[in-house]
Amino acid sequence: MSRCRHWRVAVPLALALAVSAARAADPAPHDLYFSEALYHARQGEWFEALQRLDTELGQHYGLDEPKLDSLYPLIGDAEFSVGDFELNYRMHHRAGRAIKAVLEGDVPERVRNDAAYRLARIHFQKGQLVDALHALDRIRGEIPNRIRDDVEFLRANVYLATARPDDAAPILKKLQGAKDLRGFSEYNLAIAYLQEERRDDALAQLAKAGTVDASDEQTRAIRDKANLVRGTLLLEAGAYADAKGSLEQVRLDGPYSNQALLSAGWAEFSAKRVEGALVPWNILVRRDHTDPAVQEALLALPYAYGELAVHGRAAYMYSQALQAFGTELDKLDASIVSIREGKFLEALVREEIRQDKDWVVRLRSLPEAPETYYLVDLLASHDFQTALQNYLDLEDLRKRLSTWQRNFDAFEDMVAVRRAYYEPRLPDIDQNFREADSGRRVRLEQHKLLRKRMQQLLIAPRPEHLATTAERQLMARFDEIDQEIGDGTSGEEAALRERLARLRGVVMFGVKTEYHERLTRFYEHLEEASRAIDVLEAQYAAFVRTRQAAMHSYVGYEIPIRRLRTRVADAITRTDRLMARQGTVLERVAVRELQARVRRLEGYEERARYALADSYDRATKAQNGIEGE
Repeated sequence: MSRCRHWRVAVPLALALAVSAARAADPAPHDLYFSEALYHARQGEWFEALQRLDTELGQHYGLDEPKLDSLYPLIGDAEFSVGDFELNYRMHHRAGRAIKAVLEGDVPERVRNDAAYRLARIHFQKGQLVDALHALDRIRGEIPNRIRDDVEFLRANVYLATARPDDAAPILKKLQGAKDLRGFSEYNLAIAYLQEERRDDALAQLAKAGTVDASDEQTRAIRDKANLVRGTLLLEAGAYADAKGSLEQVRLDGPYSNQALLSAGWAEFSAKRVEGALVPWNILVRRDHTDPAVQEALLALPYAYGELAVHGRAAYMYSQALQAFGTELDKLDASIVSIREGKFLEALVREEIRQDKDWVVRLRSLPEAPETYYLVDLLASHDFQTALQNYLDLEDLRKRLSTWQRNFDAFEDMVAVRRAYYEPRLPDIDQNFREADSGRRVRLEQHKLLRKRMQQLLIAPRPEHLATTAERQLMARFDEIDQEIGDGTSGEEAALRERLARLRGVVMFGVKTEYHERLTRFYEHLEEASRAIDVLEAQYAAFVRTRQAAMHSYVGYEIPIRRLRTRVADAITRTDRLMARQGTVLERVAVRELQARVRRLEGYEERARYALADSYDRATKAQNGIEGE
């Protein structure tokens, strides 16, 4: 707890929300697939969120005109969320790259500071303390309110981890009373005082941390931790009464209760109040015998009875302790054998167990896997935690890859079904389309000519171009009659030409006087034709798209599927190889931890045997003394 507060899982959408909040308060744009990724993130499904968002980003950057994509207004949020998801999925290397890209990009100051904080947290979790400080030093200007205290708390933790308690203490003092850091800031300030060898200040601060109001389990746990540490320090200093007072503040059902009960008993015992030590130790020996504190109490309790000269009771309890140690040693031996046979790894990946949020505890109830009984205690080891989570992530990835590999058969079946459906129909459809397209082209040329004629009429009026069919026929007939009359000079021919001219004038009079009305109707009809042409073009484009979609639904998939098969097969091979290596690491860590337990229990067992024999001797002597009297 002194190096790193138990970080609460941040809202997975914090980065995206930070970017959005920093921009103008216009109606938020929306992208369906980005929203789907955020939905998975809210469920804690980081792999699915990354998979969806990576795919969406890849498609976005592959577009010819990405500005037309619905993701374009949200691209900053999406890029930032990628780093957030990778961080939560423990892909620290990739998350660091993504967040650095945001730091170097054109983003608002609040967003840049948020990114710098997250980068610093990544470095801190990886033990890269110098890099963490450099990232924190990049935070300048406006800091989002929701991370303001977290930034300073992280800075103080880095100082504590680099043995700079004099720099950490002032920061932690300012954070006293911060709602989101209640208990943690008080406890870490006490650790800073201990590093500065200010023991009295540390004890006072631990007392303060041990009395904070707690409404959640994490704060209760840190409060218990503070009381336990304070009680232990006082016990080591010989202040047994004060030590007991602090230890009694630890909850009986908390994670530190066993160690607190054990220390409370020793505080009473050291203060020569042996009977007082019996109370916490009697409670403790009834608990799970796999806990080291319980195992120590199994020896301490009969020892206390021996000090009270209740040697028979002491001998009986030593025999019980021997029996308990023997049972635990048998379990440990069976666990080590089972681990080496590979059963431990098989139990870890049981799906029906892991579906329960308390799956680690459920593992203890598997009778055919005795090694899992100690898993809860093994998780206290950082090496084991890291190896375990890596192995479980690899197992999840292997299952996904295997599912993807099986899905390729379904994809190929889908392609085959589409091919069988479309290929017999497309030739007839294409023939009909070619005929229809020929008529379309004719209509387009006609429309083009009419529009050109309209432009000419607007520039240079030509009334004869707007004559009706009947008028054109009359004018043609007039021309024929005129040719038949010829150039004769007789009176009859002259009369005919005069009558013909009057008739031509009557027809042309109507053509010229109605020119503007006819031009208006021509324009209106042309506009109607334009709308019809637009519909025709839309139908043509729709057909082309549908035709292409039909073709693309089954053409060109063979090579990509083959390549993906190969890539997934290679990924499965690499995953299996990594799982084997990680499983070996996991088994070694577990075996090493169990072997240490074996050695400790063997030492307890030996001490219990000597103590049992001594108790029998003392009980016998006491009995003989009574009989002699």
